[in-house]
Amino acid sequence: MDKNYVKLFDSELKVMDILWKEGDVPAKQIADALTKEFGWNKNTTYTLIKRCMKKGAIERSEPNFKCHALIPKEEVQEAETTELINKIYDGSVDKLFAALLGRKKLSAGQIEKLKQIVKDWE
Repeated sequence: MDKNYVKLFDSELKVMDILWKEGDVPAKQIADALTKEFGWNKNTTYTLIKRCMKKGAIERSEPNFKCHALIPKEEVQEAETTELINKIYDGSVDKLFAALLGRKKLSAGQIEKLKQIVKDWE
């Protein structure tokens, strides 16, 4: 895992997800969206934004306390996946795949897609 990886908690990821989907937006817009979706009050959201800023995940600019994501979603996904594989599956990607594939029946199309992914990596 990247030494510079910023560990984000679930609530912080909800803030980041808005920025990844919407682009640069004012903090008020983030607060409004999270209030609507999760019932959070504005102060909770502003606290999370400030926490993300301290971690180097968000920067703000004026006017209107506009927020900008400093880390791409793909970077967070990669780091979180690596952490999951290392923590739960002893660093074994094949154990993770076996667990995922054992959970539900895949369609023929999904199986072909997975085969193509594996083929592309070979």
